[in-house]
Amino acid sequence: MSRVVTAHDPGRVLNHRTARGQVIGGVTWGIGFALMEHTMVDPNTARVVNPNLSTYLVPVCADTPSVEALFVDRPDPDSTALEARGFGETPGTGVPAAIGNAIYHAIGRRLREVPFTQDKLL
Repeated sequence: MSRVVTAHDPGRVLNHRTARGQVIGGVTWGIGFALMEHTMVDPNTARVVNPNLSTYLVPVCADTPSVEALFVDRPDPDSTALEARGFGETPGTGVPAAIGNAIYHAIGRRLREVPFTQDKLL
């Protein structure tokens, strides 16, 4: 991936810098979920084989492409007195699906299990 463009409607954006940071964090989480993170379980003992971060792959800054965050930034009259809504983990939810769709459109094969690794493409 060379670029990610996201658009969100969290109501009134109270702080654009922190909202953009939330988007970058969510996109990074989504990339990790889709391409890297994998909890391996031993089928014989049902124990987690990679229980710490020394063997668990997570994305770092070098793995994160350019992220452009767009906001509707329109007050939500049905929300609280601030006319804003909670944002939370919303930015990361669509990233794995978008990566899966990009893989499908590129090679014509639908992958249904994350992480999307090269061995699953064959």
